[in-house]
Amino acid sequence: MDRVRAAFQATPRADFLPATQRHRAGEDLPVEIGLGMTNSQPRTVAAMLRLLAVRPGDRVLDVGAGSGWTTALLAHLTGAAGSVVGTEIEPALVAFGTLNLSRADRPWASIQPAAEGTLGDPRRAPYDRILVSAMARELPADLVAQLGPGGILVVPVQGTMVRVRSGPGGPRISEHGAYRFVPLR
Repeated sequence: MDRVRAAFQATPRADFLPATQRHRAGEDLPVEIGLGMTNSQPRTVAAMLRLLAVRPGDRVLDVGAGSGWTTALLAHLTGAAGSVVGTEIEPALVAFGTLNLSRADRPWASIQPAAEGTLGDPRRAPYDRILVSAMARELPADLVAQLGPGGILVVPVQGTMVRVRSGPGGPRISEHGAYRFVPLR
């Protein structure tokens, strides 16, 4: 079994949805979690995680943590030797995601409020991997700058999934299909 599939099996989506939406956990569709935000479509999350290629022990940033599901999936992939920091702009979702994450028993992962006017968490940079679960208008240079050597960023940009790998000659950028997300703010 591949690592992403194992993470999905160890991290049931239903545990990260509002009680009124848990019956929709098996649907391969985005599910509303409140405040205009969604829990992303499982097929999309799996594709993003495969592009991200998280390794055990990685330091990971999860931008747009929402319900905490992607944060918990990432924590499964890093294992206890790694660390995952989720950021979320909506205070109510920070609380919801933190509660959900606490039940997943992955203490090497946390969700924090996004700092006003700051994208990501540059204080804790550099990161080995950065996942963004919201649509950017353009490639976020602030996040590219938070990647460590050989780091990977996966972010939807104007409808296209973009993978950025940092390297000595500058970032290498590739595109990986069309996707829809809530806007990155």
